[in-house]
Amino acid sequence: MEKNKHFLVGIFDDQDELLHAVEHIRHAGVKIHEVFTPYPIHTLEHELGYKRSYMPRAAFLFGATGTTLAIAMQSGMMGIDWPMIIGGKSFLAIPDFVPVTFESTVLLASFGMVGTFLVACGLHPLKAPRLFDRRSTDDKLVMAIDLGNNSLSEDQIKAVLKEAHANEIYRKDFTDEDNSESFLTYLVDLFTKGVTSSSRKLN
Repeated sequence: MEKNKHFLVGIFDDQDELLHAVEHIRHAGVKIHEVFTPYPIHTLEHELGYKRSYMPRAAFLFGATGTTLAIAMQSGMMGIDWPMIIGGKSFLAIPDFVPVTFESTVLLASFGMVGTFLVACGLHPLKAPRLFDRRSTDDKLVMAIDLGNNSLSEDQIKAVLKEAHANEIYRKDFTDEDNSESFLTYLVDLFTKGVTSSSRKLN
């Protein structure tokens, strides 16, 4: 079975049940593709086995880049390109560089982290988002399991989901067209009909 096309979707109402379900399902040897929730759930990422995010490292690197560029820019301007004595201060008045350096550090760190997050999550501007169940933006907790990424059969995974007290279980298949949906088509569909074509297929 092809990966990233055929999924079993489990619907949960309570976050505590979801956390216990994730633990039970992973213990049964089932690989969970992703869990979608309308609000953050504490410890969910640990239950899913996610490693510690590298975003703090990215923030430090972008911030250090901003600091370096700001000091280099000000030193070049005030010390080399157009040296001026202002108020009797030296050309390289380092304390006066602090405000610009601080702002540059924050600017590059914030923009850099946003860009890193979008790249890491595959949220580039021309990608149409995949929606497993539109209720995940309202009041339901949605678990997606890729059938092509598991050795257990569909019936076995359904049995595990039932044991984990999933309120609803259904299969959702994505075609090649769904996987490569035009972003323009997605936007037109969203603004003219209010929901995407993939979400209207949900019953």
